[in-house]
Amino acid sequence: MSALDTEQFPRGALIAAGAMIFFSLTATTLVRLERLNAPPAAPSRAAPSRSIDVRFTDEQNGSVSVRDSRTDQVVFSLQPGTNGFVRSVMRGLVLDRKRRGLGRAQPFRISQWADGRLTLEDTATGRLIDLDAFGPTNRDAFGQMLPGWRATS
Repeated sequence: MSALDTEQFPRGALIAAGAMIFFSLTATTLVRLERLNAPPAAPSRAAPSRSIDVRFTDEQNGSVSVRDSRTDQVVFSLQPGTNGFVRSVMRGLVLDRKRRGLGRAQPFRISQWADGRLTLEDTATGRLIDLDAFGPTNRDAFGQMLPGWRATS
């Protein structure tokens, strides 16, 4: 039998290790919670390199027409059973408008920025969605509504 088997581990070292673990977990939790409650970053005041204000119109055949809000020209058509990502995002935004008691009068804005980012803005609620966060295929689903768009995927 060695001395390690008969001697007790120093109690002070155990207390210090436990305190350090508790402090680390507490600090990490506080930092995470603070970031969750942080105000959103201020939006850039730079103008987009190109944008279009659009309205989405349900058609009788199940398609959805995407119309330029200024000219009322169809810029894109979502055929039945296609473009699930676009349909889901728009369904959520329209539901948000209904909950707030807002109508369909104000358009949605699709913008491409100088750095290549693509955003979708609900001009009625001010909600801004960074479409790059959803991957290149979903980003391009909205990008194809912009005049002169070139897909990245």
